[in-house]
Amino acid sequence: MIRKLLNKVFGRNTSTPKSATKLTIISSKRHGIRRNQISPCALKITQQLQGAGYTAYIVGGAVRDLLLGLVPKDFDVATSATPEEVHKLFRRSRIIGRRFRLVHVMCGAETIEVSTFRGPSSDDEDSTAIPLTDQHGRLLHDNVFGSQEEDAVRRDFTINALYFDPIKEEIIDYLNGFEDINAKEMRIIGEPEQRYREDPVRLLRAVRLAAKLGLQIETETAKPIGDLAPLLQNVPPSRLFDEMLKLLLSGHALSCLVELRARGLHHGLLPMLDVILEQPLGERFITIALKNTDDRIRQDKTVSPGFLFATLLWHEVLSCWNSLQSAGERPMPALFKAMDQVLTQQHKNLAIPRRFDAVIQEIWAMQPRFEARIGRKPFRLLTHPRFRAAYDFLQLRCESGELDIEVGHWWKKFIVSDPDAREKMLSAPSTGKKKRRRRSRKNTASVSHATAETMKQETH
Repeated sequence: MIRKLLNKVFGRNTSTPKSATKLTIISSKRHGIRRNQISPCALKITQQLQGAGYTAYIVGGAVRDLLLGLVPKDFDVATSATPEEVHKLFRRSRIIGRRFRLVHVMCGAETIEVSTFRGPSSDDEDSTAIPLTDQHGRLLHDNVFGSQEEDAVRRDFTINALYFDPIKEEIIDYLNGFEDINAKEMRIIGEPEQRYREDPVRLLRAVRLAAKLGLQIETETAKPIGDLAPLLQNVPPSRLFDEMLKLLLSGHALSCLVELRARGLHHGLLPMLDVILEQPLGERFITIALKNTDDRIRQDKTVSPGFLFATLLWHEVLSCWNSLQSAGERPMPALFKAMDQVLTQQHKNLAIPRRFDAVIQEIWAMQPRFEARIGRKPFRLLTHPRFRAAYDFLQLRCESGELDIEVGHWWKKFIVSDPDAREKMLSAPSTGKKKRRRRSRKNTASVSHATAETMKQETH
């Protein structure tokens, strides 16, 4: 049965030997993971499934990260129980998914993903079966359950095919993933081209994980990546967006982007990103923005996806904006038209959820207002709900050389100055009766307090 599965997963003509899967039990003395490192919710779920007579393990990225000395962001559980059996066992749970059904089990604010061991996709001899792949080899249906060994073979990389039993504190390894982690090497399970065709997102995942974990992509695993890059056009935009967001918020976005470009995977992911990166000004802007994002994530600060995509798409907007103005459009109508054109194209390519549109557009639309440092305009700008994000965006533009650095310095000084100092900084102070002037000063003091609170939030 296992040999037949290997023929399916690794490709019919594979020369994979019978020893391709070999059960290895790794003791806690060797791997060093303890049950107290596991999320209490995941530990409880695993214990309850085992107590009900099922096998259950912590699986995948959590085991991998613990072995690498990292703190997992989440814990997944793999089990012999079917989704219906898991759902029946846990009152606060729900079955999700279409391509492959999963169960989300809730413990307070924490949600643990519980999956049933997967088996072979179909019987090769069953000519009446519903096609499981499209013309490019991508899997369309995957709701077939199997044994733990079959589940290991179906996973993407050997480092993600490790199973930790928190009760016995043992790791179950079928594919030498433990040895690959020790060797700092990432290896795909099976014949690389076949596995990438089944799920082209693995092309991006290979680059992201290697950069994030400091691993070297094994030679045969890396070889077809560039040639198969066009397969990403066949991936549903929502899945592509999710994977790109993981990549950009990995804390290693800059190194990931460099690797994407080196392997030819950046084409089409963001509109003309390859062209932007070949423009000195655009490349410097994006490099600074991604480094800033990586630094914030490593410091456990929040990063808004809207702010991030606003930076990545800005020079596309800037190019379109300049073209429209050259054609005779007035500046602000031209900017809004450029914003609409770029976002419309982006929705087709990467499916950025429209809930981010408002953030992106407000950040872009506020940029010309920073250059209007006269009258009461700077004070009104300070009260805008997106001021902090737009101000940080402005500083990126100044640092990259797109804007005169003096603009950024002026605003930095304006923000921390008292009301009287702000009035003196304005190039065209307001006029009017003394009574109105005093009221303006009072309002200015309120703005100063509101700005101080806004600047503390660091929301982007």
